[in-house]
Amino acid sequence: MLRTPVALLIFNRPATTARVFERVRRAKPPALLVVADGPRLDRPDEARLCREARAVVEAVDWPCELSTNYSDVNLGCGRRVSSGLDWVFDSVERAIVLEDDCLPHPSFFPFCDELLERYRSDDGVMHISGHTFQSLGGSDRGPAKALRRLRRRRDPSYYFSRYPHVWGWASWRRAWRHYDFEMSAVRSDSDRSALLESFSDPAECAFWSRTWDEVVRGEIDTWDYQWALTCMRLGGLSAMPSANLVSNIGFGEGAHHTIAAETPLANLPTPGIRLPLTHPEAVLRDERGDAHTARVFFGAAGS
Repeated sequence: MLRTPVALLIFNRPATTARVFERVRRAKPPALLVVADGPRLDRPDEARLCREARAVVEAVDWPCELSTNYSDVNLGCGRRVSSGLDWVFDSVERAIVLEDDCLPHPSFFPFCDELLERYRSDDGVMHISGHTFQSLGGSDRGPAKALRRLRRRRDPSYYFSRYPHVWGWASWRRAWRHYDFEMSAVRSDSDRSALLESFSDPAECAFWSRTWDEVVRGEIDTWDYQWALTCMRLGGLSAMPSANLVSNIGFGEGAHHTIAAETPLANLPTPGIRLPLTHPEAVLRDERGDAHTARVFFGAAGS
């Protein structure tokens, strides 16, 4: 039985919301906290779509405490999600978080549930990811192959990463309280330099420096790069599943950021994970796994 509340972040896509909600419904969390943004005034049909999406998640038919945090006006992706998550973690000590386009495998819920309990008092672990890019790359050479070989030998269910992926994730109030939407750490030259020195590959260093600048200037309306920065600044680790547990089904028309429907990141298979979980021997960052992620996702040429 799932013990952890689920937070569901929705907006104007009732069709994908319905698919994700059905997976939540099957998991039967004891509490469901729904965060919704309001319609944009220049989109005549959006008010109806927002109402339809909200109606989907209000059809709770299992024993569950439903709480809603709906905005009447459009706050945008960054402000709405970050303020909504503030509300979530003010309300509950821990939560599993899904957006309306993140379709979880059934094993995602017990995976998060168990690790939230196991690492509840470990400040070094700040995040639990539901998806992984380890299946991407198109090659059996290098870090990805070494990582697979290592996992076959030890058969761990997850590894630890510096990257807090957010297509289905979980965390605690103790970690989220450090969140800084304004990204003050990269507005200081000395703090920025120290952070950039932690990236060994020049291509990844350039990626993060460029991305931070774009977010600070308001060119990217988001909340997740701020969370990644928070975890990196504090050295917080993310538990990353050895097999992908969440598929992003929202690429293409209607998406805010994930617009390119032809990307290999869209609709990744979710083979799920075997239960009971097998835990790593130590809470240590897997540098090989992170090198592969840097290569396939952040474009780090030397990984």
